[in-house]
Amino acid sequence: MASTVTVLGAGSIGAFVGGALLSAGADVHLIGRSAMGQRISKHGLHVSDLHGWDVSIPADAVRFSVRVEGLPPSDFLIVAVKSADTEGVLPDIRRLAKPGSIVASFQNGVDNVQKLRSALPNHIVLGAMVPFNVVQLPDGRFHRATLGELMAEGHEAWHPWLSLFSDARLPLALRTDFDEVQWGKLLLNLNNPINALSGEPLRVQLSTRGYRRVLAVLVEEALMALDAASIEPAAVGGLPCDQIPALLRLEDQEYLSMVPAISAMDPQARSSMWEDLEAGRPTEVDHLNGAVVRLAARHGGTAETNMAICELIHAAEKGGDRRMSPDALLRALSLE
Repeated sequence: MASTVTVLGAGSIGAFVGGALLSAGADVHLIGRSAMGQRISKHGLHVSDLHGWDVSIPADAVRFSVRVEGLPPSDFLIVAVKSADTEGVLPDIRRLAKPGSIVASFQNGVDNVQKLRSALPNHIVLGAMVPFNVVQLPDGRFHRATLGELMAEGHEAWHPWLSLFSDARLPLALRTDFDEVQWGKLLLNLNNPINALSGEPLRVQLSTRGYRRVLAVLVEEALMALDAASIEPAAVGGLPCDQIPALLRLEDQEYLSMVPAISAMDPQARSSMWEDLEAGRPTEVDHLNGAVVRLAARHGGTAETNMAICELIHAAEKGGDRRMSPDALLRALSLE
């Protein structure tokens, strides 16, 4: 089998996964923004993780393109674009993926796999959940800064590729409950706008009870909407989802003793939503917290705090406050 892999949307996650697969011997082609191409041209593709793994691939060994025209079709296409861009890249996917090949969504949110599957009946569309954070460091590195292993929608089409992902230090756990896994991941992603609005690294933000109090409310609203929809989210972080709000409200010292993964985070790790605001790009908030709002509405409920934090992020996209203290954020969301 030819290990031909294309990554469409080589941002932080896409570049890290692509670099890891390239280091394991795959034939990888990255497609992304021109700024990413310039970064790789200057530094090469340098990937590392919090366990000490560190690989540098010289720039001339990395195939990177800004456009898809003229590129050969791939055996395995990873879609890593932002959720808002999914429908817009469908023509590119049709050019890039061989009929019958895997199109794997490595995206946040809960709607992308179904959108892709509906639009691509001649392909095997599968979901993958990326639980970890990747931060772009000034030395050109893409650094995996948090714990967690990839989970993927159970399907036999993955089987020929499992050894490659394992060799790339990205072992795949195949799940039969992938919809529930996606909702479990989304509960964790509800923290993204809090991190983006705090201006703090994830470890500092999640170590601060005021910010966690906001997250507790966001998660509670999501759990109520999921219960109304008869969806039971999977425990992505190892803790039953219904226990998350109470855990988040603990005092800092007790919380950190019960969640050692926070202290294990790289001190520079931040959310992708923070990165988007820094770069002046639209965020995924409508596909994360907005998904909770829409789910609640479909079942006759509301998710007012999730709606309000969407509005704060949209204001930040237009130049609004992105350095909010815990008290300021609580007040802005009418939680004080």
